[in-house]
Amino acid sequence: MTRGRRPDPRCPLRPTDPCTLCQLDVTGPHDCPLVMLALDDPELQADWERRRAERGDGAARSAGRATQEGR
Repeated sequence: MTRGRRPDPRCPLRPTDPCTLCQLDVTGPHDCPLVMLALDDPELQADWERRRAERGDGAARSAGRATQEGR
């Protein structure tokens, strides 16, 4: 059986970049305190949604959903 390469999780705050584990004791975007703070702020969330819609970035959509579900 052949194992494929696992996809790199994308940073919801920088959707074109992979998660760089920039916070201490973080294993990915799902448990990143910076991502959680940004997604809990209604103004930042609205701005993020607007920018994502302008880009038409499906990867950001799935990363955002995974982050919100992992809370």
